[in-house]
Amino acid sequence: MGPNYNFGAYHWRRRFRRIAAALALAAASLLLWRRGRRGRPVAALLALAAAIRGYGPVKRLLSPPPWALERDKYDALGRALPLADADLVVDVGCGTGRSLVGLAPWLPDDCTVVGLDVFDSRIILGNGPALARRNAARAGLDVAAVAGDASGLPLGDDSADAVTACRVLHDLPRADAEHALAEARRACRPDGRLGVLELPLTHGVDADPVSYWTRLVGDAGFDVRRAEPIARDGGETEYVVVVAEPDPTADG
Repeated sequence: MGPNYNFGAYHWRRRFRRIAAALALAAASLLLWRRGRRGRPVAALLALAAAIRGYGPVKRLLSPPPWALERDKYDALGRALPLADADLVVDVGCGTGRSLVGLAPWLPDDCTVVGLDVFDSRIILGNGPALARRNAARAGLDVAAVAGDASGLPLGDDSADAVTACRVLHDLPRADAEHALAEARRACRPDGRLGVLELPLTHGVDADPVSYWTRLVGDAGFDVRRAEPIARDGGETEYVVVVAEPDPTADG
């Protein structure tokens, strides 16, 4: 049996409210059913409404489940990034530590790992530095969890061997995502790497996701070395992996 992770529930307030409303309908249905045959047609309708109203929020709350990792996408990023000799790796938007756990097998034992996040528990239930450290520790990773913003990394210029951003840039407005990438460029060593794992979302722009994220990373002063989709079994793009290095011609 694997480690007992808890990555929290995403968008939990909105989904819990909808689940609570569905449970209220189900309770009303049960009360009507118990009153006898005359109320049972209405009770059946209420039960159907409860099932319809609750199914979507429960499914999204458990997609993925709070304890699940979905390792394949992190392995795709880990394979593409040269991390074996890294001394300092910074994971931007680490949240409760899912990306830290996902990348743990690819990190050397003596590497210093920083997990940066705003740690907003209104978005992810339980989101905080302690939970990120706990999950990472269960994957054998000692992480310094730092509260901070992607637009102002608490790092010196040219200091990180690798900066990763997993499923975080699409949540930012485009201008903020561009600023975060520029900060990653500032923080990366000249021979460092940027690793981006993104959903196939494009800030509302009608563009191929791989081309879109390649362009955004390139415009931030990186030379993109690898950009590829991660597809589901049916061929639909589920994630986009982009790996880049600082472009020396973009300085200044």
